[in-house]
Amino acid sequence: MPDPPALAAQDDDLSRKRKLALILEHRADDADASSQVATKDVDADNDAMDADDANLAETTHVDGLCVECQDHPVQLHCAGCAEDYCNECWTAQHKKGRSRARHATTPIHQDDAGSNRPASSASASATASTVSGIDPTAIAAAAVAPGPDNGPHSAADLGLTPTITPDANAFGEWLVERVQWIPVRLTLDERKLLRLLDAALRVSEYTDKVDILTYTSRAKRIVAQIRELCQILSGLVLAADYKTGQELFQDRDFAANAAWFQHVFEIGRRHKICNPEKFRSSYGKLLYLLQDSALPEVQNMLGFSCIMPIKTVHRVLEEHGALALLKDAAVWDATSEIVPDGKTRRQIDAEIRRKERAVETLAKKYATRSLAPDTIRQLLYSIGDHHHYLRFHRDPCDRMLRYLTTHFSSENGTTPSLAIRAGSGGARLSHSHSKQFAYVFQSLIMWREVAHDMFMLWALAEDDMLASGANTYRLRDTGQGLNRVQPCPKAGRAMHAILRRAQSRVGGPANWVGSSVIHLGDHNVPNALMLIDKYTQVPRILAPVLQALDKLGDVAANPALRAYLANAEFAPRGGEADPAVLVDAARKAILTDFFQHAFDGSGADNFNSAGSCIDGRLTSAWNWCSQIEKKPYFPVFLLTGYIGFDGEHFDV
Repeated sequence: MPDPPALAAQDDDLSRKRKLALILEHRADDADASSQVATKDVDADNDAMDADDANLAETTHVDGLCVECQDHPVQLHCAGCAEDYCNECWTAQHKKGRSRARHATTPIHQDDAGSNRPASSASASATASTVSGIDPTAIAAAAVAPGPDNGPHSAADLGLTPTITPDANAFGEWLVERVQWIPVRLTLDERKLLRLLDAALRVSEYTDKVDILTYTSRAKRIVAQIRELCQILSGLVLAADYKTGQELFQDRDFAANAAWFQHVFEIGRRHKICNPEKFRSSYGKLLYLLQDSALPEVQNMLGFSCIMPIKTVHRVLEEHGALALLKDAAVWDATSEIVPDGKTRRQIDAEIRRKERAVETLAKKYATRSLAPDTIRQLLYSIGDHHHYLRFHRDPCDRMLRYLTTHFSSENGTTPSLAIRAGSGGARLSHSHSKQFAYVFQSLIMWREVAHDMFMLWALAEDDMLASGANTYRLRDTGQGLNRVQPCPKAGRAMHAILRRAQSRVGGPANWVGSSVIHLGDHNVPNALMLIDKYTQVPRILAPVLQALDKLGDVAANPALRAYLANAEFAPRGGEADPAVLVDAARKAILTDFFQHAFDGSGADNFNSAGSCIDGRLTSAWNWCSQIEKKPYFPVFLLTGYIGFDGEHFDV
């Protein structure tokens, strides 16, 4: 029998040979891919790409090698992961987490590797391929499904594999319309300027010195504060890059560098649209500053304008005559978001390779002298960022709709009642179960539609606030201090169009429960900035609730915590100890209270400020959030990682 050093040498030699064969195979694939991109026949190129995509999952991993390192021979099969590992990789992947440490393993002999794999692996792959699809039996499916007005969302939303684009022409037409509102992702140099802008805005006292009641000249105060901010920016640029700072500001003439200031301010606005959770303390100050800079008397004294249009994907492609890129069949793969939920590592790797190859194909195909390949990649990734935005801001509404229709359908007589009565539990509305079910359903549909068109709403809101000649406002005490009250014609028309679309999804205005009033330009929603701020809070309200619901199973898996659930106020009677029953009882208790009292018209002293109007529904939800500590299930939130509805403070 060979000694252990000899066995180790044989294993190392086998590993090197397999690794060399894998590298050569991948190089051959890369060479084939590059030759396909270089061909002049576009149809032949697309056919070759589809053929490669069909075999990608098979060539990504070599049977007999560890799925993690793809170097050492497989030694065991993990039933929990449904993957084959070597001993070292399995230990490294399962050393953290109690559930992973309990994964069952089955030894695999090298002679049988690849052919003696347990049958559960195939069934797990089949399950993973369908887990991201939309449940066709859900009542909300018709309301949230893509349509002519709603457009395709992502591959996961449609329940399709993005290898083949479904109806590329329809998707391209939808995308051409959509990218008019999608901002371009910031470059590294732009992020450096963003940090300078944020630092300058943090130390500025613009609104404290401008939005006050005094007898001094308002225009002079505005000009003085804008000049002070420009001076701070100039000093920061000089400190960060002395050579560039000297070239820009050697004459100390702000008007001569108007284009640079416009670019810096535009970067801040673009960054905020793409990342609503960031730039929180500075964006409002920036927008009010730009709003004042558009006043004619201020521009005359300042000598230059601080405003320029937002840089969008559509604007860049149109300037270079490359809008045809959006109708290319490969744009589906190039812009799709890769969601790991319910997928094996092999599937994720296959999707990543397919996406990167589609991006490179489009970058080479549409590059010109004026449109660099890196710019095309940036635009494609910007569209992908938009899909990511929708998943985190729109999809929580979809999940809540599924919870509502699954557990509280009025057709099921065994479901908990959602009925509320005015004066009971702080409610200001009186609804039967069926009426409250419809009211909550319609509110979630409205929130979802607003989130779906948030980029468009944001652009129109900025147009309302920054348009010269139409941005007149007046300071008014709205009950929450002095606020700028201003008409919002463009954002108002867009909101009413979204409301009509939401009403059409629930059977028309005749079936709408509650008021259809949209407050804009009054003491409830003083201006368009407040409108945007209200609706960007929706995912902050829903995400902690969904997190608690998702992690209830982990709480019930712990014996000590399961005992708490069994003795809680909302636990089923009879001392039930079945984890599934306890989880279901806790889930229904949280959802019942949320659907009742987050939509009960509370949160203000009158029906004009809260009640059942479109904006009052959000006011009621925030009122429910403020009382979460008093709920009997609040310990469940703490056990599942709750830290607050406002989230952590995100810096730039």
